[in-house]
Amino acid sequence: MSNKLKYIAENLDSLKIGLDETFKFNCTMCGKCCINREDILLKPKDLFVACKELSLKPQEFIQKYCECYVGDSSGLPIVRLKPVGENKRCPMLQGSRCAIHNAKPEVCAMFPIGRCISIDKNELENSDKISEIVYINQKVNCGDKRVTHTVREWLNKFNIPVDDEYFIEWHKVVSSMALDIQELEKYTPEKIKGLMYNNLFAFLYVDYDLEKDFMKQFKLNAEKATGMVKHIRKVAEQVKEELNGGKP
Repeated sequence: MSNKLKYIAENLDSLKIGLDETFKFNCTMCGKCCINREDILLKPKDLFVACKELSLKPQEFIQKYCECYVGDSSGLPIVRLKPVGENKRCPMLQGSRCAIHNAKPEVCAMFPIGRCISIDKNELENSDKISEIVYINQKVNCGDKRVTHTVREWLNKFNIPVDDEYFIEWHKVVSSMALDIQELEKYTPEKIKGLMYNNLFAFLYVDYDLEKDFMKQFKLNAEKATGMVKHIRKVAEQVKEELNGGKP
């Protein structure tokens, strides 16, 4: 976890801001928000939109601009924009402008506002019962405070829905699979886990047709990913039980 993410996690309550609360921020296009960045993680939709903007296939974009690893807490593949140079600038930064300004990642489009959500494991199958999305007003050292906004207005400005179906579905998928992966990590052979991670990476980030609707493809890919993880866990538990003489 980067220092920035650690700071947010430790100070979440003081950083919270309501949808109709105001904050002051005006972007001066200085590019400062794009340096010393090791925390720009791409969700599948971020990658999809960026690839369309640059006419690159997901795998091409990842190889050129990203690095991938397995998350410590989630156990899921993570795609991060790979910082460049000593100042760890975002690889999309050209001069003081973003090369994908019209298709920038969600965390960049919302800046300095951020959001997070906590989903109870007992609510994962209940799409009508979702924990509240929490918004945060990050402390920044760029731009100025000449313009006042509400969070709701800011989201609308960048066409980000307040009730964002994709944002909720993504975190439900991550939460659901993380629970299964945490269990099967204990007794699944490394070779099987490696194959699983490769397939998860493909399902979640790569297997998309840029000419088709993203959300329909994401839902289908998410079903494949969660189904695969649950199947591997079931088989691994059966093998473990057999090795233990029928005891779980």
